[in-house]
Amino acid sequence: MTTSPTFTPKRPLQAWQVMLGGICGLVLTIGLARFVYTPLLPAMQLQTGLNDTAAGGLAAINYAGYIVGAMVAAWMDDVRWRHRFYSAGLWMALLTTAAMALSSWLPAWGLWRFMGGLCSATGMLLGSGLVLGWLMRQGRRPELGVYFIGLGLGIVVSALGAWVLSDIWTLWSDQWLAFAGLGLLFFVPAWLWRPPVPPVPTPQAQAHAPPGVSRRWLWTMGLSYFAAGWGYVISATFTVAIVEREPALAGQGTLVWALVGLAAMPAVFVWDLVARRLGDIPALLLAFGLQTVSIVLPALSGSLAAALIGAVGYGATFIGIVSLTLALVGRRAPQNPGKAMARLTLSYGAAQMIAPVVAGAMAQATGSFKGALWLTAAVMVVGMALLLALPKES
Repeated sequence: MTTSPTFTPKRPLQAWQVMLGGICGLVLTIGLARFVYTPLLPAMQLQTGLNDTAAGGLAAINYAGYIVGAMVAAWMDDVRWRHRFYSAGLWMALLTTAAMALSSWLPAWGLWRFMGGLCSATGMLLGSGLVLGWLMRQGRRPELGVYFIGLGLGIVVSALGAWVLSDIWTLWSDQWLAFAGLGLLFFVPAWLWRPPVPPVPTPQAQAHAPPGVSRRWLWTMGLSYFAAGWGYVISATFTVAIVEREPALAGQGTLVWALVGLAAMPAVFVWDLVARRLGDIPALLLAFGLQTVSIVLPALSGSLAAALIGAVGYGATFIGIVSLTLALVGRRAPQNPGKAMARLTLSYGAAQMIAPVVAGAMAQATGSFKGALWLTAAVMVVGMALLLALPKES
C-alpha cells in the first residue's frame, strides 16, 4: 500500500517580514514607478529636448494613473482582488520602469507614466491597507509609521541611484534600464512577504463592524488632503529641476533630492510621537505649517542653504501628512482600511494631476518656478484652514 506524501504547513510570516516586504513594495511602486522620474528629468530634458510643459504633463499623466488606481481601490470590496491587484502592481513597477527606456516618443512615455501611476496606487493604498489590516488581525498597534519608511527609502534609492548610475551610464535610457535591474533587489522580498490573503468577512462580522467616518468629515478631510497633494507633488516633481536652474547650485540637484528621502525616513517615527502627544489633527496642522515654510524657502532665496533646508523640511513633513492622514482614516474603517484610504486619496490624486500642469505652464511662461511655489504655499494655507474646520463630532 502506497502512503500519500505529507506536506509541512507553510510557516506563518513574522511581523518583521510583512513590514519589510511592504517597505520593499513601496520602494518598487513609489520609488521606481514614481520617484525615479524626478532625478532623471534633467537628463531627459537635456538629451531629448523635453520642455517644462511636457515634463509637467508627464507628471500629471502619472498621477492620472494614480487616481484611476485609487478609484479602483475605492470600490474594491473583495479582499482577494485587492491582494491580486497589489501583486500585479509589483510586477508592473519593474516593467514600466524598463519600458521608459525603449523610446523617447512622448505618447509612449505617457502610457508608461500612466501605468506607473497605477502601480503607485497599489503600493500606497492597497499595500498599506493590507499591512494595516494584518496588524489589526494580529492584535498589534494599528499604525503605519514603519511601513511608510518605504516612501523615504524610495526617494533615497532614486536619488543615490541616479547619482551613481549617471557616472556609469550617461545616456538617460540606460539609467532607466539600470533602475529596473536595481528594482529586482526589492521585488523578491516584496513578493515573498506579501500580507497573506485575509478571510472574507462574514455577514455577521460586517453587521457588528464599528461605524465609519461621516460624509461631512470625509469631504472636509478630502479637501484638506487635496491641498496636501498639491504641496507634495510640486516638490516631488520639480525639486531637482528647480535646484539645477540656479546657477550657483548646478550639479547639486541629486544631493538635495537625496536629503528629501533621508529626512523622510526617520520622520515617520517623529510624527507618530507628535500625534500621540498632541493628537492627530494638531500634528497635521504642524506638519502643514512646516511644509509651507519649506516650500517658500527656495522662492525667497536661491542659496544652497535655502535649498537644503527646504528639502529637509519637505521630506520630513510630507511623509507625516500622508502617514497621519491615511492611518487616521484607516483606523476608522477597520473592515476595509484600503478602501477608506483610497476614497480619501482621490482628492490627493486630483491635486497631483492638476498641480504639475499648472506649475509647468507657469515656469514655461516666466522662466522660473517661484510663482508656482508661492501659489503652492497659498494652497497649503487653505488646507490648514480646512483642518481647523474639520467636524469635531466624527
